[in-house]
Amino acid sequence: MTLPTAVELAQAVRSGTTTAVDATREAIARIAATDGPIGAFQIVRESAALAEAAAVDARSDLTSLPLAGVPIAIKDNIPVTGEPLRDGSAATSAEPQGRDHEVVARLRAAGAIVVGITRVPELCVFGTTDSVYGTTRNPWNLERSPGGSSGGSAAAVASGQVVMAHGNDGMGSIRIPAANCGLFGIKPGSGVVPQDIGVDAWFGMSENGPLATTVADAALMLSVMAGRPALATVAEPSRPLRIAVGVGEPSPLVKTDPEFTRGLREIAEALRAAGHEVTETSVPYPANPLPLLARWFGGTETDAAALPNRAVMEKRTRTHAKWGRISRRLGLLKDGPVDAVRTDMERFFENFDVLVSPTLATPAPLAIEWHRKSWFANMSSNIRYAPYPSTWNLLGWPSASIPAGTHATVGVPLAVQMTTKPAPDAAGEALLLGLAAQLERLHPWPRTAPEH
Repeated sequence: MTLPTAVELAQAVRSGTTTAVDATREAIARIAATDGPIGAFQIVRESAALAEAAAVDARSDLTSLPLAGVPIAIKDNIPVTGEPLRDGSAATSAEPQGRDHEVVARLRAAGAIVVGITRVPELCVFGTTDSVYGTTRNPWNLERSPGGSSGGSAAAVASGQVVMAHGNDGMGSIRIPAANCGLFGIKPGSGVVPQDIGVDAWFGMSENGPLATTVADAALMLSVMAGRPALATVAEPSRPLRIAVGVGEPSPLVKTDPEFTRGLREIAEALRAAGHEVTETSVPYPANPLPLLARWFGGTETDAAALPNRAVMEKRTRTHAKWGRISRRLGLLKDGPVDAVRTDMERFFENFDVLVSPTLATPAPLAIEWHRKSWFANMSSNIRYAPYPSTWNLLGWPSASIPAGTHATVGVPLAVQMTTKPAPDAAGEALLLGLAAQLERLHPWPRTAPEH
């Protein structure tokens, strides 16, 4: 049986065709049957979720709830009342949280049911999802990682265990696992969705956002997280857009797999056939990576400093945090270099509405215990396979990943990244959602991994 979308499921609960309890019970059964070899979930909230679903069924406003009875998963780096927040680390407290993050509160108020908490790498630092709590695998190819740091959420959705999941993105952590797992994921621009991730959201680079199998589902979830109902109404572009296609690499250390370039060009042709003005061009990626790396290192150090037992952190994370202390001492966290990157990109976007690039340079690394490997091995792997997303975290611009076919030899999804300038009233996010919906119609993708 085809899994209903979140939009369909919420409508069925609102109309009385099914109940939140039935939808939750079915999701819990799918998790029990499916998650063993995948390892997407840190916690499954069976009893609590069923009780919360019963409460949703009894709500007097049930017929107006946008996410009525929709089972969802929350990434293990924001608070969920009554559950520990482990953030992939043995250095965190096992005590249950006493509050919901604002995003969780909004999702619950809209009728969603939190059926579980999904796995992350320690402190969400790296681009694979493994830690002392286990290794998460890509449902498309169990030998590969689903990416990180929202890898557990992506794997849960791509395997059909839930229809949508919360993620967040500080260096690509929504878009990278979305790309690996054949999903649509969007990182909103600054100020659209409440942050409150870790101590300071990695100097403001991290944003909460959705992972889903369809654009409409992602738009619905984003609209609730943002408190902007209008985002749920997705409209394809009403005029031809000026679309830049960036085929070059953002770093001399990177060589993009020809399969990912093929996927990009196929999407470019679909956009051109839809009437858009499509231009292959070079992108002024920042030549100096230090402003970005310093915030990545520094955000890790800030989060690590707040841990109750930082001595038991993984060696790779301790090294990352040490570079954060060094970055601070060297004065690498100044705003000037970031402003220069922003100026270059704003000048570039004077001629374009949207930039389309690969999301990844290569397939994800193997699903092994990267947390036992050296910091250098992790850095080398991460930088070479996922170099495209992070510039847009540095600038706080909206950016999304959309499926673009399947890799001919590895059997994992291909993906492209779409980015635009921020605009008032989340108009940039609305533009990306509309263009993604057009591509979903013209260049459809499977909603879940094969056999799921």
